[in-house]
Amino acid sequence: MQSQEIRNRFLKFFEKRGHAIIPSASLVPENDPSVLFNTAGMQPLVPYLLGQVHPMGNRIADVQKCVRTGDLEDIGDNRHFSFFEMLGNWSLGDYFKQEAIAWSYEFLTSKEEGLGLDPNRLYFTIFEGDDNAPFDEESKKIWMSLGVPENRIYALPAEDNFWSPGDNGPCGPCSEMFYDMTTEGVGDLSHEEFLQALKREDVIEIWNDVFMEYEKKDGKVIGKLKQKNVDTGAGLERMTAVMQGKRTAYDTDIFEGILEYIKENSKDFNITNARVIADHLRTSLFLVADGVIPSNKDRGYVLRRLLRRVGTRANQFGLNQDNIIFILNKFINIYKDQYKDLSKEKNLETIKEELNKFNQTLNEGLKQFEKGVDPFVLATTYGFTIELTLELAKEKGIEIDLEDFKSKMAEHQKLSATASAGMFKGGLANHNEKTVRLHTAHHLLLAGLQQIVDKNIKQRGSNITEERLRIDFLCDHKLTDEEKKKVEDFVNEKIAQGLNVIRREMPFVEAEKLGAEMEFGAKYPEVVSVYFIEDENGNPISKEFCGGPHVSNTSELGKFKIVKEEAVASGIRRIKAILE
Repeated sequence: MQSQEIRNRFLKFFEKRGHAIIPSASLVPENDPSVLFNTAGMQPLVPYLLGQVHPMGNRIADVQKCVRTGDLEDIGDNRHFSFFEMLGNWSLGDYFKQEAIAWSYEFLTSKEEGLGLDPNRLYFTIFEGDDNAPFDEESKKIWMSLGVPENRIYALPAEDNFWSPGDNGPCGPCSEMFYDMTTEGVGDLSHEEFLQALKREDVIEIWNDVFMEYEKKDGKVIGKLKQKNVDTGAGLERMTAVMQGKRTAYDTDIFEGILEYIKENSKDFNITNARVIADHLRTSLFLVADGVIPSNKDRGYVLRRLLRRVGTRANQFGLNQDNIIFILNKFINIYKDQYKDLSKEKNLETIKEELNKFNQTLNEGLKQFEKGVDPFVLATTYGFTIELTLELAKEKGIEIDLEDFKSKMAEHQKLSATASAGMFKGGLANHNEKTVRLHTAHHLLLAGLQQIVDKNIKQRGSNITEERLRIDFLCDHKLTDEEKKKVEDFVNEKIAQGLNVIRREMPFVEAEKLGAEMEFGAKYPEVVSVYFIEDENGNPISKEFCGGPHVSNTSELGKFKIVKEEAVASGIRRIKAILE
């Protein structure tokens, strides 16, 4: 079964069971500075899991794009990918464990509507319980009522079977499903044998039902949510590998012909590095399509790092720019029916330009290597992978102190992680008073820029913490002091007027006709949430597609002040502002 058919079967299955199908959100989170990218299917839906009414109802299903880059060094093995798609069905205060578990099992085993997997190759886990939540006896009974033998249901601790997106937000126990990937079949397993089979990847996870009924704050469960939710996740890559009888998705139609092409056009071929090239180019293409631009900060730095890893390995293989473009076009063709934005010419141009720049840096790095520069400096300054440094060293008969390199890199990564955590600490995902006020002021700021500076200004990104708001926007010049003062005055005037902030649900086409501001790169459902800030006569000062939350009246905001305006890229400016 091809990956596209798996997507289609999943969505049709849940649509038939009353779920509205929604498009994937952008990889760039909307108004959530706590993370760089959407790393799980639930992240774009946090407001609705916390109780906000979803415009499409309380049963929805989707295929969400995700990016995770915390384990880049593991990419190249059988199961790690920096980009993946997550199949998800959601109950927002509607059904709970009984329906979720029954439908999961039905989709996995039904030959007519689902995947038709052999039930004798399936294994199941449940939460064993701890101080935060009790043993999940209910899920165990439901699985057994479906015909699952008790000896194939394993109770595991919170680290395995209690899911949350981080230290804050909705969370709950989960029940996972696993599939036997061996040719002969491993049969019944004891608890310990099951854990060993997992380590060997003889059995792999293919589905996770999360029963979100709790809320975490600062890493601790603080109570129950207003509603019980179901968050289901099934990775498309892994599911495709199962359906096509492959140990890894790199051997499925998702990467069809790409690894073979790399091998045919490479010298000194290495399968791990070939997988890295394929994975990182796929991820880079999706990131660029969602508006991420290579830079030395935040999301742009992640993209730059991915492309540098491609560049070093392409250099090792002797792959040129034409080879890279061919691979990118292969991915565009593979995903053309699902993600049409990938095919935009600017995507390829952005990647080509970045790789060209890096090739110049790479050549300089080679010169520095000849001078005997430290491998750590080569990695952090010139983008050399340790693999490339070791390869060059071997050719020259030079010894490299790997332990020293690893020690320095570990410290570097620790400092980078600390800086990132500080930069993105707090944020709108916490829905506290400060961030909600700044979020609302953000709407007024965009309206002020359009009215005072240029009516054609469009937002290209935002970041809101407890301390300040930040907006990136299209603008062809540095703002003058007079322009900044006028924008400030505009926002403060609207705050002083005490204008109402109103949320309305309406068809997407209607909101589009009204000229509501859209998030760059986002895809929207048929019914959307639009926030209006209206004057005393009901005329809109601001109207934006947005999930919220906001204050109800601008008088709640305080005094607005621009603290910095700067360039971040060609034609893109950035403003940071506060509320006093």
